[in-house]
Amino acid sequence: MKTRILFGAIVMMFVLTLPALAGGKGELQKYFSDTAAKVKATENASEKRDILNQSFDKALIALEKVQNSGLISKDENNGIELIKANVQEKQDELLGANGFVRVQDSQLNDFSNFVVQDIEQASVTISLLALIVIVILVVYLL
Repeated sequence: MKTRILFGAIVMMFVLTLPALAGGKGELQKYFSDTAAKVKATENASEKRDILNQSFDKALIALEKVQNSGLISKDENNGIELIKANVQEKQDELLGANGFVRVQDSQLNDFSNFVVQDIEQASVTISLLALIVIVILVVYLL
């Protein structure tokens, strides 16, 4: 029984890792692009806000797990810290926390586009391994 579980876990790692290898940084951007598409497809402002907030929560959890995994270097840890700070800042702006003015309901579609553009323009360098782990964790948290 343990052998089956171990074998299943190994197979799942390969299945989940292959798409991550193909996409790398693009997968993280795609995650936020998919979130923006969901926001635009939703009519209710409260639901839009929930979609964005949950997306930020999942990204922050995944980034935290990567940092605590011990698989990354100190430089990569610093890069992930910058990404986390950026995501947290966007979440604070969405919710109107920590001195930010809350994003107006009528601006949620534009805000979701802004988040995607900001993530795409981030010039933080982290290794492919760290990106793969982030993508796997984000997929797992869905």
